[in-house]
Amino acid sequence: MASSGEIASEVKSILAAARDRGGADRRLSVDARSLPAAFADAEAAGRVPVIAEVKPTSPTTDGERTDDPVALAERMVEGGAAALSVLTEPEHFGGSPETLEHVRAAVDVPVLRKDFLLYEEQLDVVESDVVLLIARFLQEEGTDDLADLIEAAHDRGFQVLVETHTETEVTAALAAGAEIIGVNNRDLAKLAVDLSTFESVAPSVPEDVTLIAESGIATVEDVRRMRTAGADACLIGSAIMDGDVRENTERLTQS
Repeated sequence: MASSGEIASEVKSILAAARDRGGADRRLSVDARSLPAAFADAEAAGRVPVIAEVKPTSPTTDGERTDDPVALAERMVEGGAAALSVLTEPEHFGGSPETLEHVRAAVDVPVLRKDFLLYEEQLDVVESDVVLLIARFLQEEGTDDLADLIEAAHDRGFQVLVETHTETEVTAALAAGAEIIGVNNRDLAKLAVDLSTFESVAPSVPEDVTLIAESGIATVEDVRRMRTAGADACLIGSAIMDGDVRENTERLTQS
């Protein structure tokens, strides 16, 4: 595992902000919409399961999308998105818990909370169907153990997407009890994207684990490539947000 010194400066800044963000005094109890069931429904309807991401901005993209995020989310679902990912990180991605709350109330598909969670109390900020835990971040920070956070999330009713980048991280995620694993094609050390990352790491994920390809998926050909390599679904942000989100979602889910 790389040391924190090898992480890109943009990622260090994200981690620093995550460290300083508190949680909530309450303890949530969530009635989650099933992500695997949503993927199965998309497959049954002849669509590629896609998690479309409502992402106003990010350190790796230019500009900012200022449209109403609820309207964007609704158009993504109209375009065939099986689920949505909503950023709640404010400093670097322009997200907020309130945005997720409004989006989830407006749609009937599972909603993933895309944030950088390091402590159990950060789970209690807002209700979502799925929360993201990044294996590398938790190992780098040495904060709450991945297995403990997965258990804490499940106790609240959340499903958990554990993001990995290497076979070693997949092994750790499985040992911690992960049932949904994402393989991020973006290297956090250099922020470079390589779709062959998913192809090399995917074989280490058992068939009974839901497997999601993340980052760098921009074209129909990319989607087909990830699916051929074993992806049950693709998480797509910039390629959907850049332009007409309904048309982009339709194009990428018909792959």
